[in-house]
Amino acid sequence: MKLVTFLHQGQERIGAVAPGGDIVDFHAADPRLAVDMLTLIRRQDELMPLARAVLEDAPAACRVQAPDLLAPLPRPVSMRDGYAFRQHVATARRNRGLDMIPEFDRFPVTYFTNHQAVTGPGPVEVLEHHLDRLDFELEVAAVTGRTVRNCSLAEADAALFGFMVMNDWSARALQMEEMKLSLGPCKGKDFATSLGPWLVTADELPLTATDRGRVLAARMTCDVNGRRLSEGNAADMNWTFAQILQRTAYGVRVGPGEVIGSGTVGTGCLLELNGSGVVKDLWLKPGDRVVMEVEGLGRLENAVVLGEGPALPPELVALGPRP
Repeated sequence: MKLVTFLHQGQERIGAVAPGGDIVDFHAADPRLAVDMLTLIRRQDELMPLARAVLEDAPAACRVQAPDLLAPLPRPVSMRDGYAFRQHVATARRNRGLDMIPEFDRFPVTYFTNHQAVTGPGPVEVLEHHLDRLDFELEVAAVTGRTVRNCSLAEADAALFGFMVMNDWSARALQMEEMKLSLGPCKGKDFATSLGPWLVTADELPLTATDRGRVLAARMTCDVNGRRLSEGNAADMNWTFAQILQRTAYGVRVGPGEVIGSGTVGTGCLLELNGSGVVKDLWLKPGDRVVMEVEGLGRLENAVVLGEGPALPPELVALGPRP
């Protein structure tokens, strides 16, 4: 199923994409489905059979055309981002004059990002300092559907509920300065992560079983203002989502509704493309339209909008030479 969260008369509702593209409003079709997406995931054994039955036989009165889509999972329990595409990691390091880091091949890594700054399709508001080398990152995100802790690879794989397109917006000037302190990205990443347009359940996707966990072979692209800049494939992940989740769950309870990003696909951000000379000093600005598409997962469209807010005081921003 292609699950969505949308606004209906100012109220948040969930549903699914029907053949033909209409949205079936679960709330209107069955009061037992008048829940949010996190609840649907947590109670999937009870509610997903109802949702599938509703989708197959929804009357016209329960169908909505072109609703205002939100992120499919607007309030995830947590959000981690990975580092799973060798091409991106190797190219980004080479552009900085660094050798490929050997630990990449030893274990998958993630960092926590801001699960309270999730957006869906549509405008993404940024502030002044975000615009200093504002970037996109083309990714796939997985959503957990079962609780795991100290799990086997098979248990981790079975805990994956579904997948979405993910744009990990990045303010590179802020990111580069703060990462000199060896604590990972924070203000360079925490202002927005876009997810959508749908959360596609794992059973609907052509996942291939391997000894590393299931693999999604899906073409990934990103266009900026109609210009194709990024192209890759989710099958090129050097670590599967199952492997990433298995390591994540070592000594830790991971529950339903947590999001894990793949990391950036090769060619999937301006940092990489500028450093490789594919583009020349190209960064995002207000009014730019970023369109990401992943085969089977849909098309995520966003526009950069400059919001209103005070600038940080100079002593809290280390951009460029300091006295």
